[in-house]
Amino acid sequence: MAETPTAPGSAEAPDRPLRAPALRTAIAGAGMIGRVHLDAVRRSGAPVAGISASTPARAAEAAAALGVARAFDSSEELVTSDDVDVVHICTPNDAHARLAALALRAGKHVVCEKPLTTSAATAAELAALAASSGKVAAVPFVYRYHPMAAEARARVRDGRAGTVRLLHGHYLQDWLALPGDTNWRVDPVAGGPSRAFADIGSHWCDLVEWVTGHRITELTALTQTVPRDAAPGSGSAPTSSTAALPATEDVVQLLFRTDGGATGALTVSQISPGRKNRLWFEVDGARTSLAFDQENPESLFVGSRGENTVPVRDPALLSPAAAGLSTVPGGHPMGYLDCFAAFVRDVHWAIRAADGGGAGEHDGGPAGPPTFDDAARMVRLTEAVLGSAADRSWKEVS
Repeated sequence: MAETPTAPGSAEAPDRPLRAPALRTAIAGAGMIGRVHLDAVRRSGAPVAGISASTPARAAEAAAALGVARAFDSSEELVTSDDVDVVHICTPNDAHARLAALALRAGKHVVCEKPLTTSAATAAELAALAASSGKVAAVPFVYRYHPMAAEARARVRDGRAGTVRLLHGHYLQDWLALPGDTNWRVDPVAGGPSRAFADIGSHWCDLVEWVTGHRITELTALTQTVPRDAAPGSGSAPTSSTAALPATEDVVQLLFRTDGGATGALTVSQISPGRKNRLWFEVDGARTSLAFDQENPESLFVGSRGENTVPVRDPALLSPAAAGLSTVPGGHPMGYLDCFAAFVRDVHWAIRAADGGGAGEHDGGPAGPPTFDDAARMVRLTEAVLGSAADRSWKEVS
């Protein structure tokens, strides 16, 4: 994207980087996650060029409710529009690959919700297309942008934790715990063959791999799907003796080995009452253990044989990468929406760098957003989990 030249006589100093034009962004999908993306884009200062939804009428309703100037009649129209520079794909999973490919071929930068696709082969093709396009193609594994998760990474990478021996944790939710709980993610067509692992287990694995630098190379998995009564109005007979069984898993339990010689265990559930979004991990090193809880993200547990400490998020005391993500002083809590805003800022930084538009110095954190390659890896991991659960074997992960 070309830079805007400095006008003659401008008060701007001649040795300052030229200011690039704002990145016009459009959001495909007007559901919960689409609104989260919209908020993050606005917090970045970029203009929102438009929004689409499942129908033109719903797009018009969303545009009016959210104060967006343009409602696109379809997501296909949105991702190929000449009035858009960056596309955010927040549709059901089965549309991700098609819309992302259309956007990349139309010369757009792309942010696509995970899972990137519902098959590893398609994910590999899409990652290759993204690489050949020269455009930024990112996936919001946004938990990388919690300052205290970044602090855990810094303590592993600089050796303070010692050799990583054990990785363990869980990601628990309860939005499917009651009879009648459902949404499109339960549909194996719209959501894909995996639900719990593809939806949230992938977040845990991406975050722990990012923190440690290890990669899961072998795994064995068990899955569980729990019967529940049919939802009223679903067309199924809601009787106490006949239960409706979702086609995708509610629970995954995973044992794994990494390329760095560590072993690990993970429990993923969307039927754990009272657990709203508890992503928790612990990294046990030879010197210290590090534990992070996404529902209490302002601190990090640091354990040792001599003394346990719980450092809190204070930019003055953190590693440079973690401090760069701390946009407010210590004692002013940060959370999920702040992570999303930091992710979008990182995407924009990457776009400026890719387009030669004066990206400027990076302010800390991941120093580049999670890519389609990262997302394709999580799709491969998902297929290994489903394959292992099906034949009760260990699977290698490329």
